[in-house]
Amino acid sequence: MTEPDARNLLLLDEQACFALYAASRAVTDVYRPLLAELDLTYPQYLVMLVLWERDNQPIKQIGAALHLDYGTVSPLLKRLEARGLVQRKRQADDERSVVVSLTPEGVAMRERAVAIPPAIGCALGLNNQDLGVLMDLLRRVTTSARTTAQEGEH
Repeated sequence: MTEPDARNLLLLDEQACFALYAASRAVTDVYRPLLAELDLTYPQYLVMLVLWERDNQPIKQIGAALHLDYGTVSPLLKRLEARGLVQRKRQADDERSVVVSLTPEGVAMRERAVAIPPAIGCALGLNNQDLGVLMDLLRRVTTSARTTAQEGEH
């Protein structure tokens, strides 16, 4: 492997962070019209994915699954609750803990959402094998970046 030319180190198109950012925005743009049919934003869709996978989750668990803090998840849940898709209840044994569960409307929405992943897969132009490789790489990048960031906090 050759050493990179120092003049190219700060070119925008040579930045992994920009490539990830641009790809993320492009994929989110593909989601937008699909989610509009469900009247969901992308972050709300992610919350619904967590609950469709496993219902009756404490807010803390939803935040952990999405790598979001309470202050970010709470407004999403309030909007979903106002739409009648989820309900929040305090735990009887721990008043500090709030559990979120799907309403019948939230459960029913899953059937309409099932067409979204194949549409996204098609829009990405990747076959299943390439998609698997991409997801593995992105998970490795995420794990490595989080580990590095946490080490920097100490």
